[in-house]
Amino acid sequence: MLNYNIRGENIEVTPAIREHVENKIGKLERYFNETPDANVNVNLKVYPDKKTKVEVTIPMPNLVLRAEERHDDMYAGIDLIIDKLERQIRKHKTKVNRKMRDKGSPKEYFAAIEGLTEATAPPIDEDDHEVVRKKRFNLKPMDSEEAILQMDLLGHNFFIFTDAETNSTNIVYKRRDGKYGLIEAT
Repeated sequence: MLNYNIRGENIEVTPAIREHVENKIGKLERYFNETPDANVNVNLKVYPDKKTKVEVTIPMPNLVLRAEERHDDMYAGIDLIIDKLERQIRKHKTKVNRKMRDKGSPKEYFAAIEGLTEATAPPIDEDDHEVVRKKRFNLKPMDSEEAILQMDLLGHNFFIFTDAETNSTNIVYKRRDGKYGLIEAT
């Protein structure tokens, strides 16, 4: 079951906006055998110049879907963000499909996805090394190729994961030359 957390900044989340978001994001369910049990975090923001920004994050153990879109029209921004999320799912499913040929269908893989938790922490210190945000997530066993895919889907420069073979915590990162690096903990 998808649990929606829709938040507005400088805009009231009206029933019409809520319904539009839920209907559009609900269309992503067709990529799964069963509706995943996940939290859908949607942040809608209107700037003083009337431009809007839509951010959607759907954290799941084996995949974190995240996209943002800026547009003059809030509804058009929501529509465009769904296209981005669908591209992420299709890209991930293509990679998973190669790995799942011997283990079952990609739909079975996606059916097992559950939600993650994310928390915002208060500042720890008053100096330049202040922690302003804290995230928590479960490290799922995967290989470095899957970790690189996750990192690219999130648009991050690094990704921490548990290596499926060695059960150690590793980090993949994007190098300045555009290639990837791997840090293995010993």
